[in-house]
Amino acid sequence: MNLRRKLLWIDGPAGLVAGMVVLLFSGWLSEWYRLPQELVVFTGVANLVYGSYSLPLAILPVRPGGRIVFLACANMAWAGVCLVLAVLYGKSASLFGLGHLVLEAIFVGGLGYLEWRWREGLRSASPRDSGEAPLPSRPLPPSDP
Repeated sequence: MNLRRKLLWIDGPAGLVAGMVVLLFSGWLSEWYRLPQELVVFTGVANLVYGSYSLPLAILPVRPGGRIVFLACANMAWAGVCLVLAVLYGKSASLFGLGHLVLEAIFVGGLGYLEWRWREGLRSASPRDSGEAPLPSRPLPPSDP
């Protein structure tokens, strides 16, 4: 799998799935994480917003550079928010709650970093226009005369 070509296809569905799961199980997760349910719901909604923004962007054949830059910066900002929340709730949250916040920060921050780094190549869904080498093709079998 060529990560550069699939990056936005990872970002969008990951945000949507994470948001739905967190919202669906927010009461249970709040108890398990020892975090306020409002905070758990807030993180679930934020994930849905990110997924709702990045998945339609992934579908576009030509993606506006400004929207990619916005997504990259928003992802990196959300990673910072998750780390701040981990610090603020460090004494009261469970290890699972802190782990969720820190791992989300790492995952989303990594997505933001890669989206920023590859922002020009992500402007096109086509590998030919993305600034990367095309995938190698298989040689055709010899034909009979």
